[in-house]
Amino acid sequence: MTDPLLQQTLTGVFRLAVPEIVLVFTACIVFVLGCVANRRALAFAVSLVGTIAALVLAGVVDTELPPLVTAAPLLNDPAAAFVRWLALISGAVLLFVAWGETGGGHACEYYGCTLVAVAGVSLAGRANDLVTLFLALELLSIPTYILLYLPARDRLNQEAAAKYFLLSVMSSAVLLFGFSYLYGLTGTTNITALTQALAQADGTNPMALIAAVLVIAGIGFRVTAVPFHFYAPDVYEGAPAGVVAQLAFLPKVAGFVALARAFGLFAADPLQLPFNSDTQVPLLLWIVAVMTMCLGNALAVVQDNVRRMLAYSGVAHAGYMFMGVLAALALPDAKTAPGVGGADALLLYLAAYGLMTMGAFAVILYLSTPDRPVEAIEDLAGAGHSHPIAGAALAISLFSMIGLPLTAGFAGKLLLFVGAFDAPSDSPTMRNLYLVLVVFAAVNAAVGAYYYLRVIGTLYLRSALRPLGRSKAIPTLLAAIALAGGTLFFGIYPEPLAKAARKAAPVPTVPAKAVADGR
Repeated sequence: MTDPLLQQTLTGVFRLAVPEIVLVFTACIVFVLGCVANRRALAFAVSLVGTIAALVLAGVVDTELPPLVTAAPLLNDPAAAFVRWLALISGAVLLFVAWGETGGGHACEYYGCTLVAVAGVSLAGRANDLVTLFLALELLSIPTYILLYLPARDRLNQEAAAKYFLLSVMSSAVLLFGFSYLYGLTGTTNITALTQALAQADGTNPMALIAAVLVIAGIGFRVTAVPFHFYAPDVYEGAPAGVVAQLAFLPKVAGFVALARAFGLFAADPLQLPFNSDTQVPLLLWIVAVMTMCLGNALAVVQDNVRRMLAYSGVAHAGYMFMGVLAALALPDAKTAPGVGGADALLLYLAAYGLMTMGAFAVILYLSTPDRPVEAIEDLAGAGHSHPIAGAALAISLFSMIGLPLTAGFAGKLLLFVGAFDAPSDSPTMRNLYLVLVVFAAVNAAVGAYYYLRVIGTLYLRSALRPLGRSKAIPTLLAAIALAGGTLFFGIYPEPLAKAARKAAPVPTVPAKAVADGR
């Protein structure tokens, strides 16, 4: 006779995935429409209706599910809900952003692949099994290959698509290799059971450390961490701007959430961290964070192409995000007052980064025309006067990337810096390294301000030799305005986003008894 709890779990898992199922089903409808009537307005309308339906279902699906067995492949915790809402809202915005480049007879393929990629990000945040997590990441990657190949009309397009495909396949193989080590060590693919087993072994097993290195390397490609970043500038330069907006944000969300899941950063019990500050993993991540932010900013300074500059800027921002991972790996003690735990700062910064990055690429796409594409920074000269709304939206996005007050980027950077500065550690060496990391981040933020302000100066202080044309991509402009408005709103009033992030990743404390026992 079938176990009632197992039946209950299967039913619950299906209910958990209903919004993602709706997205994939809508994508299938859009793909079929492409064979019959590949019209941009129709594909956009169907995709938008499907996304709205997924948003409604995400809000009305009963969150008080009956108890599930621990082997359930999906989770229903606050972190999963945060990632789902972030993915679905981003997907709706990306539909508007893409309007300016979907008029070439491939609108259905474009919008369908976008919906599948968004479903992959949402499922990655909910995964409780290594197999489920890997499949969710591939559900994001495979549509991206198609999106890159759709407009492959020149050498740059083809080079970007081929380079991303080959390196993505290699990173997936490395990640899968790391997952195989984790499975071999623990005998399970269930992430909750896996992190508990590794935590009991103190994460000091050499094979566990090798597995951690492989997982970090596999995910490092998706988040453009050094030294796995080298594909980014070529892909950002050669790919369509709307696709780049997706590449700049969705893989980072999926990658960092996957890393947080695999390392147990969303667990309510900090004693279940398999790779805390007692292991060598935080030191490795410290090196990656410093190299990523330093090299990203140093190379962005010398770029004249605005897309390549934003590519290296994205590399630097990945370095800042690693600060949140490091702070979350610092094991708190009973004397530590609940402050910023790292994981909550990471989630907030991911949301802020999405607003400002998608906003910047939306403006670039809106200002680009077939006979006058925006490629070099000089192409933006005078755009602040000739296109005041688009110029203001781009300036707000860049100010947020700097981290100026009253922008969402400031709130995100502040929490990341405070989380790393207050990160507790029994090791004086690691404690000093956390402080040094904050200094590196502050210096890099100042360096980043230089090249962002250079673009803003070009917008308003330079005159264009050849003025930009008038774009008809009004939905793209509306998306840029909405993203700029969100950047200002959550900069002036960050409390709703901060509360949501804190609910998704509450700051844990170790009970005094556990501290006394030396745990």
